[in-house]
Amino acid sequence: MYEIKTRETDQDVRQFIETIDNEKKRSDAIKLLEIFSETTGLPAKMWGSSLIGFGSYHYRYASGHEGDAMITGFSPRKANFSLYLSTSQEDRTSYLARLGKHRAGKGCVYINRLADINEDVLREMIQCNLDYIRAMYPQRKV
Repeated sequence: MYEIKTRETDQDVRQFIETIDNEKKRSDAIKLLEIFSETTGLPAKMWGSSLIGFGSYHYRYASGHEGDAMITGFSPRKANFSLYLSTSQEDRTSYLARLGKHRAGKGCVYINRLADINEDVLREMIQCNLDYIRAMYPQRKV
């Protein structure tokens, strides 16, 4: 049976951020922590060893696979920041067109530094993410 590897941990978020060697990346991570915290109104929690998540929800697929996941969050990777943002495809296209310099995957947006993007659009995307997950998984308060 499939085992979920990324789970919420008790690791301290601020201590994790302080381990980031690059001063600019550490500074951007602190600012992202503020942006996500203010926008979601949810406490930051570590998920696995390197993801900073906000909120959680329980999902269950038709296949029977189920688990818990963070609603939204980010990870300060060595090469860039991974922003975990789920929205409808229509909303996603609109936001990404206004976000600024980024690359996008299926559920992630990758940025090199915070100065490359529009912080107001990021806040809108985070709020849209919350609304989207709450609509998709209404069985549990998220």
